[in-house]
Amino acid sequence: MKVLISLSNKLMQRYLPDPFLFVIILTFFVFGLALVLTDSTPIQIVEYWGGGFWSLLAFTMQMVLVLVTGHVLASSPIFKKALGNLASVPKSPGQAIVLVSVVSLLASWINWGFGLVIGALFARELAKKVEGVDYRLLIASAYSGFVVWHGGLSGSVPLTIATPGHFTEKIIGIVPTSETLFSTYNLVIVAALFVIIPILNRLMMPSKDETVIIERTLLEETDSLQAPTVEHFEMTPADRLENSRILSLLTGLLGLSFLAFYVVKNGLKINLDIVNFLFLFLGILFHGTPKRFLDAVMNAVKGASGIIIQFPFYAGLMGIMVSSGLANVLSEAFVSISNERTFHMFTFWSAGLVNFFVPSGGGQWAVQAPIMLEAAQNLGVSMSKTAMAVAWGDAWTNMIQPFWALPALAIAGLKAKDIMGFCLITLFVSGAIISLGFFFF
Repeated sequence: MKVLISLSNKLMQRYLPDPFLFVIILTFFVFGLALVLTDSTPIQIVEYWGGGFWSLLAFTMQMVLVLVTGHVLASSPIFKKALGNLASVPKSPGQAIVLVSVVSLLASWINWGFGLVIGALFARELAKKVEGVDYRLLIASAYSGFVVWHGGLSGSVPLTIATPGHFTEKIIGIVPTSETLFSTYNLVIVAALFVIIPILNRLMMPSKDETVIIERTLLEETDSLQAPTVEHFEMTPADRLENSRILSLLTGLLGLSFLAFYVVKNGLKINLDIVNFLFLFLGILFHGTPKRFLDAVMNAVKGASGIIIQFPFYAGLMGIMVSSGLANVLSEAFVSISNERTFHMFTFWSAGLVNFFVPSGGGQWAVQAPIMLEAAQNLGVSMSKTAMAVAWGDAWTNMIQPFWALPALAIAGLKAKDIMGFCLITLFVSGAIISLGFFFF
Protein backbone atom coordinates (compact mmCIF):
# COMPACT_ATOMS: atom_id res chain seq x y z
CA MET A 1 0.00 0.00 0.00
CA LYS A 2 2.75 2.48 0.95
CA VAL A 3 4.52 1.90 -2.37
CA LEU A 4 1.28 2.52 -4.25
CA ILE A 5 0.56 5.70 -2.29
CA SER A 6 4.08 6.96 -2.82
CA LEU A 7 3.83 6.34 -6.58
CA SER A 8 0.43 8.03 -6.77
CA ASN A 9 1.69 11.10 -4.91
CA LYS A 10 4.80 11.35 -7.07
CA LEU A 11 2.75 11.14 -10.26
CA MET A 12 0.38 13.87 -9.10
CA GLN A 13 3.19 16.11 -7.89
CA ARG A 14 4.96 15.76 -11.22
CA TYR A 15 2.11 15.88 -13.72
CA LEU A 16 -0.97 17.54 -12.16
CA PRO A 17 -0.95 21.26 -13.01
CA ASP A 18 -2.48 24.08 -11.00
CA PRO A 19 -6.33 23.81 -10.98
CA PHE A 20 -6.57 26.88 -13.22
CA LEU A 21 -4.35 25.26 -15.85
CA PHE A 22 -6.27 22.01 -15.37
CA VAL A 23 -9.55 23.66 -16.35
CA ILE A 24 -7.88 25.38 -19.32
CA ILE A 25 -6.57 22.03 -20.59
CA LEU A 26 -9.96 20.46 -19.92
CA THR A 27 -11.63 23.19 -21.95
CA PHE A 28 -9.56 22.46 -25.07
CA PHE A 29 -10.04 18.71 -24.54
CA VAL A 30 -13.83 19.08 -24.43
CA PHE A 31 -13.66 21.41 -27.44
CA GLY A 32 -11.91 18.66 -29.38
CA LEU A 33 -14.34 15.97 -28.22
CA ALA A 34 -17.34 18.07 -29.24
CA LEU A 35 -15.74 18.70 -32.62
CA VAL A 36 -15.14 14.99 -33.25
CA LEU A 37 -18.21 13.38 -31.63
CA THR A 38 -20.96 15.88 -32.47
CA ASP A 39 -22.14 17.79 -35.53
CA SER A 40 -21.11 21.12 -34.00
CA THR A 41 -18.81 23.45 -35.95
CA PRO A 42 -15.87 25.23 -34.29
CA ILE A 43 -17.77 28.52 -34.36
CA GLN A 44 -20.81 26.92 -32.71
CA ILE A 45 -18.64 25.36 -29.98
CA VAL A 46 -17.07 28.73 -29.24
CA GLU A 47 -20.58 30.18 -28.97
CA TYR A 48 -21.66 27.38 -26.60
CA TRP A 49 -18.59 27.99 -24.44
CA GLY A 50 -19.04 31.76 -24.29
CA GLY A 51 -22.79 31.46 -23.81
CA GLY A 52 -22.36 29.29 -20.75
CA PHE A 53 -19.37 31.13 -19.31
CA TRP A 54 -21.35 33.28 -16.87
CA SER A 55 -24.16 30.82 -16.12
CA LEU A 56 -22.80 29.86 -12.69
CA LEU A 57 -22.30 33.36 -11.26
CA ALA A 58 -24.88 32.90 -8.50
CA PHE A 59 -23.41 29.52 -7.59
CA THR A 60 -19.88 30.98 -7.68
CA MET A 61 -20.91 33.61 -5.16
CA GLN A 62 -22.48 30.93 -2.98
CA MET A 63 -19.22 28.98 -2.99
CA VAL A 64 -17.17 32.08 -2.18
CA LEU A 65 -19.46 32.67 0.79
CA VAL A 66 -19.13 29.02 1.86
CA LEU A 67 -15.38 29.56 2.07
CA VAL A 68 -15.45 33.06 3.59
CA THR A 69 -18.21 32.55 6.17
CA GLY A 70 -16.87 29.14 7.17
CA HIS A 71 -13.37 30.52 7.62
CA VAL A 72 -14.70 33.52 9.57
CA LEU A 73 -16.74 31.29 11.87
CA ALA A 74 -13.79 28.97 12.47
CA SER A 75 -11.52 31.90 13.39
CA SER A 76 -13.92 33.10 16.11
CA PRO A 77 -12.73 32.43 19.68
CA ILE A 78 -15.69 30.19 20.61
CA PHE A 79 -15.51 28.03 17.51
CA LYS A 80 -11.72 27.76 17.61
CA LYS A 81 -11.94 26.54 21.19
CA ALA A 82 -14.61 23.96 20.30
CA LEU A 83 -12.63 22.64 17.33
CA GLY A 84 -9.47 22.71 19.40
CA ASN A 85 -11.08 20.64 22.17
CA LEU A 86 -12.29 18.05 19.65
CA ALA A 87 -8.86 18.03 18.01
CA SER A 88 -7.34 17.15 21.39
CA VAL A 89 -9.14 13.79 21.44
CA PRO A 90 -6.82 11.81 19.09
CA LYS A 91 -3.45 10.93 20.59
CA SER A 92 -1.70 9.65 17.47
CA PRO A 93 -1.53 10.50 13.74
CA GLY A 94 -3.59 7.41 12.89
CA GLN A 95 -6.36 8.39 15.27
CA ALA A 96 -6.37 11.92 13.82
CA ILE A 97 -6.79 10.61 10.27
CA VAL A 98 -9.67 8.34 11.28
CA LEU A 99 -11.43 11.06 13.28
CA VAL A 100 -11.26 13.72 10.56
CA SER A 101 -12.53 11.16 8.04
CA VAL A 102 -15.56 10.29 10.20
CA VAL A 103 -16.34 13.94 10.95
CA SER A 104 -16.13 14.84 7.26
CA LEU A 105 -18.29 11.89 6.18
CA LEU A 106 -20.96 12.73 8.75
CA ALA A 107 -20.93 16.46 7.97
CA SER A 108 -21.08 15.84 4.20
CA TRP A 109 -23.94 13.34 4.59
CA ILE A 110 -25.90 15.96 6.55
CA ASN A 111 -25.14 18.81 4.15
CA TRP A 112 -22.52 19.02 1.41
CA GLY A 113 -21.64 22.69 1.94
CA PHE A 114 -21.24 22.13 5.65
CA GLY A 115 -19.05 19.10 5.05
CA LEU A 116 -16.72 20.84 2.61
CA VAL A 117 -15.84 23.55 5.13
CA ILE A 118 -15.99 21.74 8.47
CA GLY A 119 -13.72 18.90 7.38
CA ALA A 120 -10.95 21.22 6.21
CA LEU A 121 -11.21 23.49 9.24
CA PHE A 122 -11.09 20.54 11.61
CA ALA A 123 -8.07 19.14 9.77
CA ARG A 124 -6.21 22.42 10.37
CA GLU A 125 -6.90 22.19 14.10
CA LEU A 126 -5.73 18.58 14.18
CA ALA A 127 -2.49 19.61 12.48
CA LYS A 128 -1.84 21.99 15.38
CA LYS A 129 -2.56 19.40 18.06
CA VAL A 130 -1.25 16.06 16.81
CA GLU A 131 2.48 15.48 16.44
CA GLY A 132 3.79 13.76 13.32
CA VAL A 133 0.59 13.71 11.25
CA ASP A 134 0.90 14.16 7.48
CA TYR A 135 -0.83 17.47 6.66
CA ARG A 136 -1.57 16.48 3.06
CA LEU A 137 -3.31 13.28 4.14
CA LEU A 138 -5.26 15.18 6.81
CA ILE A 139 -6.74 17.50 4.18
CA ALA A 140 -7.26 14.65 1.70
CA SER A 141 -9.08 12.69 4.41
CA ALA A 142 -11.24 15.72 5.18
CA TYR A 143 -12.10 16.01 1.48
CA SER A 144 -12.73 12.26 1.06
CA GLY A 145 -15.90 12.50 3.13
CA PHE A 146 -17.42 14.57 0.32
CA VAL A 147 -17.92 11.37 -1.70
CA VAL A 148 -21.13 10.56 0.22
CA TRP A 149 -22.88 13.91 -0.21
CA HIS A 150 -25.22 12.95 -3.06
CA GLY A 151 -26.39 9.90 -1.13
CA GLY A 152 -27.10 12.11 1.88
CA LEU A 153 -29.71 14.53 3.15
CA SER A 154 -28.71 17.38 0.79
CA GLY A 155 -28.53 15.27 -2.38
CA SER A 156 -29.91 17.47 -5.16
CA VAL A 157 -31.13 14.67 -7.46
CA PRO A 158 -33.17 12.69 -4.88
CA LEU A 159 -34.56 15.90 -3.39
CA THR A 160 -35.47 17.22 -6.85
CA ILE A 161 -37.45 14.13 -7.89
CA ALA A 162 -39.22 14.14 -4.52
CA THR A 163 -40.54 17.66 -5.20
CA PRO A 164 -43.85 18.13 -7.05
CA GLY A 165 -43.45 19.85 -10.41
CA HIS A 166 -39.92 18.66 -11.19
CA PHE A 167 -39.10 18.49 -14.90
CA THR A 168 -39.09 14.65 -15.11
CA GLU A 169 -42.34 14.18 -13.19
CA LYS A 170 -44.25 12.94 -16.28
CA ILE A 171 -41.67 10.17 -16.74
CA ILE A 172 -40.79 9.14 -13.21
CA GLY A 173 -43.51 10.73 -11.07
CA ILE A 174 -42.87 12.05 -7.58
CA VAL A 175 -40.35 9.73 -5.94
CA PRO A 176 -40.30 9.72 -2.12
CA THR A 177 -36.91 9.66 -0.40
CA SER A 178 -37.80 6.23 1.01
CA GLU A 179 -37.07 4.92 -2.51
CA THR A 180 -33.84 6.88 -2.93
CA LEU A 181 -31.96 8.23 0.10
CA PHE A 182 -33.44 5.73 2.54
CA SER A 183 -33.60 2.75 0.22
CA THR A 184 -31.72 -0.40 1.25
CA TYR A 185 -29.09 -0.19 -1.51
CA ASN A 186 -28.31 3.47 -0.77
CA LEU A 187 -28.01 2.93 2.97
CA VAL A 188 -25.75 -0.08 2.37
CA ILE A 189 -23.47 1.99 0.11
CA VAL A 190 -23.33 4.85 2.62
CA ALA A 191 -22.65 2.48 5.54
CA ALA A 192 -19.90 0.70 3.62
CA LEU A 193 -18.18 4.00 2.80
CA PHE A 194 -18.46 5.15 6.43
CA VAL A 195 -16.54 2.05 7.46
CA ILE A 196 -14.04 1.68 4.62
CA ILE A 197 -13.03 5.31 3.91
CA PRO A 198 -11.59 5.99 7.41
CA ILE A 199 -9.75 2.65 7.34
CA LEU A 200 -8.43 3.37 3.85
CA ASN A 201 -7.21 6.82 4.87
CA ARG A 202 -5.48 5.30 7.89
CA LEU A 203 -3.76 2.74 5.67
CA MET A 204 -2.55 5.51 3.35
CA MET A 205 -0.37 7.07 6.04
CA PRO A 206 3.07 7.53 4.47
CA SER A 207 6.31 6.39 6.05
CA LYS A 208 8.08 8.76 8.43
CA ASP A 209 10.58 9.66 5.71
CA GLU A 210 7.79 10.79 3.36
CA THR A 211 5.50 12.39 5.95
CA VAL A 212 4.90 16.09 5.29
CA ILE A 213 4.39 18.04 8.51
CA ILE A 214 3.34 21.67 8.52
CA GLU A 215 4.79 24.03 11.10
CA ARG A 216 2.18 24.98 13.68
CA THR A 217 3.40 28.56 13.62
CA LEU A 218 2.40 28.81 9.94
CA LEU A 219 -1.17 27.75 10.73
CA GLU A 220 -1.35 30.12 13.67
CA GLU A 221 -0.04 33.00 11.55
CA THR A 222 -2.71 32.48 8.88
CA ASP A 223 -5.36 32.31 11.60
CA SER A 224 -4.27 35.59 13.17
CA LEU A 225 -6.18 38.65 12.06
CA GLN A 226 -3.45 41.23 12.64
CA ALA A 227 -6.18 43.69 13.63
CA PRO A 228 -5.06 47.08 14.93
CA THR A 229 -6.27 47.95 18.38
CA VAL A 230 -8.03 51.17 19.34
CA GLU A 231 -7.30 51.13 23.04
CA HIS A 232 -4.50 53.71 23.07
CA PHE A 233 -6.26 56.66 21.48
CA GLU A 234 -9.52 58.47 21.93
CA MET A 235 -12.39 56.65 20.26
CA THR A 236 -14.62 58.56 17.87
CA PRO A 237 -18.35 57.81 17.50
CA ALA A 238 -17.46 55.78 14.39
CA ASP A 239 -14.88 53.79 16.38
CA ARG A 240 -17.46 53.06 19.06
CA LEU A 241 -19.87 51.68 16.45
CA GLU A 242 -17.15 49.51 14.91
CA ASN A 243 -16.30 48.10 18.34
CA SER A 244 -19.86 47.83 19.62
CA ARG A 245 -20.68 44.44 21.16
CA ILE A 246 -24.35 45.36 21.36
CA LEU A 247 -24.55 45.99 17.59
CA SER A 248 -22.99 42.61 16.82
CA LEU A 249 -25.25 40.91 19.35
CA LEU A 250 -28.42 42.43 17.90
CA THR A 251 -27.37 41.66 14.32
CA GLY A 252 -26.48 38.08 15.18
CA LEU A 253 -29.74 37.52 17.02
CA LEU A 254 -31.68 39.00 14.09
CA GLY A 255 -30.15 36.44 11.73
CA LEU A 256 -30.69 33.54 14.11
CA SER A 257 -34.31 34.62 14.61
CA PHE A 258 -34.92 34.29 10.88
CA LEU A 259 -33.35 30.82 10.92
CA ALA A 260 -35.63 29.78 13.76
CA PHE A 261 -38.71 30.92 11.81
CA TYR A 262 -37.38 29.14 8.71
CA VAL A 263 -37.00 25.83 10.57
CA VAL A 264 -40.49 26.14 12.08
CA LYS A 265 -41.99 26.79 8.65
CA ASN A 266 -39.89 24.48 6.46
CA GLY A 267 -38.37 21.91 8.78
CA LEU A 268 -34.75 20.90 8.34
CA LYS A 269 -34.65 21.59 4.59
CA ILE A 270 -31.09 22.86 4.60
CA ASN A 271 -29.73 24.32 1.37
CA LEU A 272 -26.53 26.19 0.59
CA ASP A 273 -28.10 29.59 1.26
CA ILE A 274 -29.21 28.48 4.73
CA VAL A 275 -25.73 27.10 5.53
CA ASN A 276 -24.15 30.40 4.48
CA PHE A 277 -26.76 32.36 6.42
CA LEU A 278 -26.02 30.33 9.57
CA PHE A 279 -22.24 30.66 9.22
CA LEU A 280 -22.49 34.41 8.51
CA PHE A 281 -24.59 35.38 11.53
CA LEU A 282 -22.83 33.01 13.91
CA GLY A 283 -19.60 34.63 12.75
CA ILE A 284 -20.97 38.11 13.50
CA LEU A 285 -22.16 36.94 16.90
CA PHE A 286 -19.06 34.99 17.91
CA HIS A 287 -16.52 37.65 16.89
CA GLY A 288 -18.11 40.07 19.33
CA THR A 289 -17.68 43.36 17.45
CA PRO A 290 -18.19 44.47 13.82
CA LYS A 291 -14.49 45.38 13.53
CA ARG A 292 -13.26 41.95 14.56
CA PHE A 293 -15.76 40.35 12.20
CA LEU A 294 -14.65 42.52 9.26
CA ASP A 295 -10.98 41.81 10.01
CA ALA A 296 -11.78 38.09 9.90
CA VAL A 297 -13.60 38.54 6.58
CA MET A 298 -10.62 40.36 5.09
CA ASN A 299 -8.35 37.52 6.20
CA ALA A 300 -10.70 34.87 4.77
CA VAL A 301 -11.30 36.49 1.38
CA LYS A 302 -7.66 35.96 0.40
CA GLY A 303 -8.33 32.29 -0.22
CA ALA A 304 -11.31 32.80 -2.56
CA SER A 305 -9.37 33.76 -5.69
CA GLY A 306 -9.33 30.25 -7.15
CA ILE A 307 -13.10 29.92 -6.94
CA ILE A 308 -13.74 33.35 -8.44
CA ILE A 309 -11.53 32.88 -11.50
CA GLN A 310 -12.06 29.17 -12.22
CA PHE A 311 -15.79 28.58 -11.83
CA PRO A 312 -16.71 30.59 -14.98
CA PHE A 313 -14.45 28.31 -17.02
CA TYR A 314 -16.30 25.27 -15.67
CA ALA A 315 -19.55 26.99 -16.60
CA GLY A 316 -18.19 27.36 -20.13
CA LEU A 317 -17.34 23.66 -20.14
CA MET A 318 -20.90 22.87 -19.11
CA GLY A 319 -22.16 25.08 -21.93
CA ILE A 320 -20.24 23.02 -24.50
CA MET A 321 -21.33 19.69 -23.00
CA VAL A 322 -25.02 20.58 -22.93
CA SER A 323 -25.48 22.69 -26.06
CA SER A 324 -23.35 20.54 -28.38
CA GLY A 325 -25.01 17.32 -27.24
CA LEU A 326 -21.67 15.86 -26.14
CA ALA A 327 -23.10 14.85 -22.75
CA ASN A 328 -25.84 12.94 -24.57
CA VAL A 329 -23.30 11.17 -26.78
CA LEU A 330 -21.28 9.99 -23.77
CA SER A 331 -24.40 8.86 -21.89
CA GLU A 332 -25.78 6.98 -24.88
CA ALA A 333 -22.47 5.16 -25.32
CA PHE A 334 -22.88 3.57 -21.89
CA VAL A 335 -26.56 2.84 -22.47
CA SER A 336 -25.73 0.96 -25.67
CA ILE A 337 -23.60 -1.61 -23.82
CA SER A 338 -25.98 -2.06 -20.86
CA ASN A 339 -28.46 -4.76 -19.97
CA GLU A 340 -30.91 -5.21 -17.10
CA ARG A 341 -28.13 -6.44 -14.81
CA THR A 342 -25.46 -3.88 -15.58
CA PHE A 343 -27.53 -0.81 -16.43
CA HIS A 344 -27.36 0.95 -13.05
CA MET A 345 -23.64 0.31 -12.67
CA PHE A 346 -22.94 1.68 -16.16
CA THR A 347 -25.20 4.64 -15.43
CA PHE A 348 -23.06 5.34 -12.37
CA TRP A 349 -19.88 5.16 -14.47
CA SER A 350 -21.29 7.41 -17.19
CA ALA A 351 -22.34 9.98 -14.61
CA GLY A 352 -18.83 9.90 -13.14
CA LEU A 353 -17.40 10.68 -16.57
CA VAL A 354 -19.89 13.46 -17.34
CA ASN A 355 -19.22 14.99 -13.91
CA PHE A 356 -15.69 15.92 -15.01
CA PHE A 357 -17.21 18.36 -17.49
CA VAL A 358 -20.54 19.26 -15.85
CA PRO A 359 -19.57 19.74 -12.17
CA SER A 360 -23.08 20.54 -10.95
CA GLY A 361 -25.45 17.94 -9.55
CA GLY A 362 -28.58 19.69 -10.73
CA GLY A 363 -27.06 20.58 -14.10
CA GLN A 364 -25.88 17.02 -14.68
CA TRP A 365 -29.30 15.57 -13.84
CA ALA A 366 -30.90 17.95 -16.33
CA VAL A 367 -28.50 16.68 -19.02
CA GLN A 368 -28.61 12.94 -18.31
CA ALA A 369 -32.13 12.41 -16.97
CA PRO A 370 -34.00 12.25 -20.32
CA ILE A 371 -31.59 9.66 -21.76
CA MET A 372 -31.13 7.50 -18.68
CA LEU A 373 -34.78 7.46 -17.64
CA GLU A 374 -35.92 6.51 -21.14
CA ALA A 375 -33.36 3.71 -21.23
CA ALA A 376 -34.44 2.49 -17.79
CA GLN A 377 -38.05 2.50 -18.95
CA ASN A 378 -37.20 0.48 -22.05
CA LEU A 379 -35.21 -2.07 -20.04
CA GLY A 380 -37.88 -2.30 -17.34
CA VAL A 381 -35.51 -1.44 -14.47
CA SER A 382 -35.98 0.89 -11.51
CA MET A 383 -36.04 4.55 -12.51
CA SER A 384 -35.57 5.78 -8.94
CA LYS A 385 -32.41 3.66 -8.72
CA THR A 386 -31.33 5.13 -12.06
CA ALA A 387 -31.64 8.61 -10.57
CA MET A 388 -29.48 7.58 -7.61
CA ALA A 389 -26.88 6.03 -9.94
CA VAL A 390 -26.54 9.44 -11.64
CA ALA A 391 -26.36 11.09 -8.22
CA TRP A 392 -23.59 8.80 -6.97
CA GLY A 393 -21.64 9.20 -10.23
CA ASP A 394 -21.81 12.96 -9.78
CA ALA A 395 -20.33 12.64 -6.27
CA TRP A 396 -17.78 9.94 -7.06
CA THR A 397 -15.38 11.66 -9.47
CA ASN A 398 -15.33 14.78 -7.33
CA MET A 399 -12.47 12.96 -5.61
CA ILE A 400 -10.14 13.98 -8.45
CA GLN A 401 -12.04 17.03 -9.69
CA PRO A 402 -10.28 20.23 -8.47
CA PHE A 403 -13.53 22.20 -8.92
CA TRP A 404 -14.95 21.01 -5.59
CA ALA A 405 -11.62 20.78 -3.78
CA LEU A 406 -10.96 24.52 -4.14
CA PRO A 407 -12.65 25.62 -0.87
CA ALA A 408 -10.83 22.93 1.15
CA LEU A 409 -7.52 23.74 -0.54
CA ALA A 410 -7.97 27.46 0.12
CA ILE A 411 -8.64 26.82 3.80
CA ALA A 412 -5.68 24.45 4.02
CA GLY A 413 -3.26 26.58 2.02
CA LEU A 414 -2.36 23.65 -0.24
CA LYS A 415 -2.36 22.95 -3.98
CA ALA A 416 -4.48 20.30 -5.69
CA LYS A 417 -1.43 18.15 -6.47
CA ASP A 418 -0.65 17.95 -2.74
CA ILE A 419 -3.75 15.85 -1.99
CA MET A 420 -4.79 14.28 -5.30
CA GLY A 421 -2.40 11.35 -4.95
CA PHE A 422 -4.37 10.21 -1.92
CA CYS A 423 -7.70 11.14 -3.50
CA LEU A 424 -6.90 8.99 -6.56
CA ILE A 425 -6.76 5.91 -4.34
CA THR A 426 -10.01 6.96 -2.69
CA LEU A 427 -11.57 7.29 -6.15
CA PHE A 428 -10.75 3.70 -7.11
CA VAL A 429 -11.81 2.16 -3.79
CA SER A 430 -15.04 4.14 -3.42
CA GLY A 431 -15.86 3.51 -7.08
CA ALA A 432 -15.54 -0.24 -6.53
CA ILE A 433 -17.79 -0.11 -3.45
CA ILE A 434 -20.51 1.96 -5.15
CA SER A 435 -20.34 -0.17 -8.33
CA LEU A 436 -20.83 -3.37 -6.30
CA GLY A 437 -23.73 -1.73 -4.48
CA PHE A 438 -25.54 -1.01 -7.74
CA PHE A 439 -24.66 -4.40 -9.25
CA PHE A 440 -25.79 -6.64 -6.40
CA PHE A 441 -28.69 -4.68 -4.83
